[in-house]
Amino acid sequence: MSTDTRTFARQTIIEIVRRHQRAGSGSASAFLTERTTQMAWIDLSPILSPIRWAVVGAAATRLYMPERYTRDLDVAVRFEDALATRKKLSDAKLVHEGELSIGGSTWRTPDGQIIDIIEGHEAWWTNALNEAQTNRDAQGLPILPLRYLVLMKFQSGRVQDIADVTRMLGQADDNALNNIRSLFKQFAPNDLADLESLITLGKLER
Repeated sequence: MSTDTRTFARQTIIEIVRRHQRAGSGSASAFLTERTTQMAWIDLSPILSPIRWAVVGAAATRLYMPERYTRDLDVAVRFEDALATRKKLSDAKLVHEGELSIGGSTWRTPDGQIIDIIEGHEAWWTNALNEAQTNRDAQGLPILPLRYLVLMKFQSGRVQDIADVTRMLGQADDNALNNIRSLFKQFAPNDLADLESLITLGKLER
């Protein structure tokens, strides 16, 4: 999907939601503030060390919003570490299942878990993965910090990712929102207006 197509899709979603959403039309506040780790995932640290990695998909969002079901674990490494990551996974008896269209690969653990390894090309990935090492969920997995997770999902343009972004923004405090704005000013300045729209929509769910 091209950048223009992703932008069009995102703006279309925002416009549709803006027309229909009303304040207080979301879930109960107790549900929105609940943070769980009901789904247990493999910790790749013993396998990938010393490579820095972080959880970035649905399993990451549960640190910032209510947990939702997902069939696989999305993990990110730097593009520069991609080959070494693949070797370590293979050496640990994970089975290569295929390639990702967005850049990366899919693997199956010996117990059947599916892991998507996303290879991050952007300049911000080094800092994001470094910070993730001290940003752990209740299971102890390194989670991509909120501002980077929002940027990543925002730029993907997928409907589910935009939904996740909206809900996470709605639960974020003012300090977190300002950190997200600062990151967008640096890496996605043309998208600030859409970001503010999603912040507004997310707050309506409270």
